[in-house]
Amino acid sequence: MTFFEFAKRNLKRHWVRTLLAVIGIVIGVVAIATLGILGNSINLMVGDMVSDVGDTLVVTPAVSGGGMFGGVSGGKLSGRQVEDIARAAGSNRVIPIATAFDRLETGNLDRGVQIYAMHADDIPYLLERESGTFPKETTAGILIGKQLAEAGEKDGLRAGSRVQLGGETVRVLGVLEERGLSFDINPDYAVVVPYRWFSDRYDRNDYDQVIVKVRDVRNIDSVRMDIEDRMNRRDRVVSVMDTGRIMESIMSAYGQITIFLMGIGAISLIVAGVSILNVMMMSVTERIREIGILRSIGTLRSEVMRMFLYEALILGLMGAVIGGVLSFAGGLLMTALFLEDTSYLFNLTSIMYIVFGMAFGIATSVASGIYPAWNAAQLNPIEALRHE
Repeated sequence: MTFFEFAKRNLKRHWVRTLLAVIGIVIGVVAIATLGILGNSINLMVGDMVSDVGDTLVVTPAVSGGGMFGGVSGGKLSGRQVEDIARAAGSNRVIPIATAFDRLETGNLDRGVQIYAMHADDIPYLLERESGTFPKETTAGILIGKQLAEAGEKDGLRAGSRVQLGGETVRVLGVLEERGLSFDINPDYAVVVPYRWFSDRYDRNDYDQVIVKVRDVRNIDSVRMDIEDRMNRRDRVVSVMDTGRIMESIMSAYGQITIFLMGIGAISLIVAGVSILNVMMMSVTERIREIGILRSIGTLRSEVMRMFLYEALILGLMGAVIGGVLSFAGGLLMTALFLEDTSYLFNLTSIMYIVFGMAFGIATSVASGIYPAWNAAQLNPIEALRHE
């Protein structure tokens, strides 16, 4: 403890230099932690926005001339093709979906809406309702998305109300729970109707896509290959999208962004480490005679080295603690400003970035003090005493 007190005494004696070194550590810790929190919060936000799709395959008509995002659709899926997909999918749930676009009118609300049509018994399997009831196949009723219901709340758009859909009066049977962004369907601003009503209303007997919900995610690759082998045996008829892999790619990309942001913060902390190295070297130079006296009265080299390492440790601890507190405040501000949701800050993974930033700050500080401490320990006592 004696050498720890020596370390504190020296830091107090040169308090301006100590303050500047601590500020450098604080800046580095804050930069690493807040940028890490921001990147992680974006990750969490995307994860919340995207529905759980790890068990989902989306089968669509094959595209040509540039791939899924740049080609031309190959058309629709017939009822027979849907049956073939169901055979290839085995015991897994197959949900064929048709889509259209039409106008929804009620009160002063008049807007275009996406229409999703699916067989009535598939709707409860894929979607959750917030209020009202699910339609039956023969029911001329619709379900509306949560966001659409909120947009039309002032105009009486709710479960039980009647609206004009494509010029035809229909009853709103229920409101769906908010689903968020997804790779299969996005019903939050849309209308969901029974397929039979849709077929009669729009004279359609085909489908735009098929969703396959795989019971065991470990079999998702084999199910995808079975569908592709059966449907694309001669020509490429369908495209099969594994939404889980797409989600993994997106999360991986955001993870790399987080690492990049933390790397930017780490640069400032390394600069702070160089500043501490300089401070410690100056301290050793100024105290050569003191070191000589300590060594001449029997102080061991390891004890001299420990004294200077204590100084570096104190600087690191002070900077890390202050930086940790400011990182929490900075993370709160950044999530509120950029994401408008501070709840992500209180996620354990976000808190860990503060812990990591503090630990990295302490480690950088101690590492910066190793060479000066070693250099001080190696001084010859006689030469040190002669130093002016």
